[in-house]
Amino acid sequence: MLRHFTFHTAGESHGRGMLVVIEGVPAGLPITPLHIAADLSRRQLGFGRGGRMTIEKDAGELLSGVRLGEALGSPLTVWVPNRDHRNWRVAMSVEAQPDADDETLRRVHLPRPGHADLVGLLKYDRVDARDILERSSARETSARVAAGAVARRLLAEFGIAIGSHVTRIGDVEVTDVPTELSDLNQRADASDVRCLDPTVAGRMRNAIRSAELAGDTLGGIFEVVATGVPVGLGSHVSWERRLDARIGAAMLGIQAMKGVEIGLGFRSAALRGSDVHDEIDREAERRLSGGYGRRRNNAGGLEGGTTTGEPLVVRVAMKPLSSLTRSLESVNVRTGRPARAERERSDVCAVPAAGVVGEAMLALVLADAMREKFGGDSLGDMRASWEAYLTRINSNAFEHE
Repeated sequence: MLRHFTFHTAGESHGRGMLVVIEGVPAGLPITPLHIAADLSRRQLGFGRGGRMTIEKDAGELLSGVRLGEALGSPLTVWVPNRDHRNWRVAMSVEAQPDADDETLRRVHLPRPGHADLVGLLKYDRVDARDILERSSARETSARVAAGAVARRLLAEFGIAIGSHVTRIGDVEVTDVPTELSDLNQRADASDVRCLDPTVAGRMRNAIRSAELAGDTLGGIFEVVATGVPVGLGSHVSWERRLDARIGAAMLGIQAMKGVEIGLGFRSAALRGSDVHDEIDREAERRLSGGYGRRRNNAGGLEGGTTTGEPLVVRVAMKPLSSLTRSLESVNVRTGRPARAERERSDVCAVPAAGVVGEAMLALVLADAMREKFGGDSLGDMRASWEAYLTRINSNAFEHE
């Protein structure tokens, strides 16, 4: 499928750093390292994070594609160094290390249940799971968040904002999800579990503490919301152009994510159509939706694979992290004998940070859809196309009145 705003990441968890190359950024887009640093910093926060977050102080360095504060239209490259690499120079050396022992090279022969370790060893014909886990690590999401920050900057030029909040950690769930979407991140980031309900947030922290004492981990659910999205992004004409399919793939591509729903999602399966579908009203002042509005937003801002002009509402389920202090049973791939899995440094709960990664992925999908719809080599060209489109979808509204 042709993409119009693309990114590609490279790097390993304990290598020199993470790199992302972004294409499709229109010339003239104002962007500075501060835009990227803000989201990278948010990704590292959250109650239940592990020791790695005290080592890394991610900011991101712009290596190409920007001059004098504006994008050039050429590939934009961001470098996120790994400070912890200084402790892994031999183990992650590019050159062969024939005299180093297994301990020095930090080889892993006991694959961890729930990780990519065993399937990766078998698929890529490796004997050391270090070759697999270094790339499958969620450390890679730092590069995606950097790319998402660039996408977010583009969307902001058109009034599109993206935020997230946590609705569940373990068995502790928010029962009354707020409908007020303004300043969502400002309110969520004020909580160390990114929960909008202070009482529920306290119970979430207690659940994380309990899991930590038991040597265990917790997953949960976060919700990502995009506002200011115009009608008409995505398409019904082919499966791969449907925006809900693209969002689903993007979210499930985040490490440890196991489920995605849009709007009512799975809950709609238990209801009648009259209780699900969003009735349509005339609202001539709503320019982004062509002069139409919905009485509710059960569809989560998408119908027929296309945005409706209502807020996009996406919920993502994250499984408990696979690296446990209390290691699970496994098999030594060298000897074939049962043993306890290796333990890598890990978080107890990373759902609050995962919400920030989810924001990045939604921003990347929407930036691609915006470039697909409005094109243009420069920000000015793109904005002109945007204005022409909004004029067109509003010019025929109620013409037979």
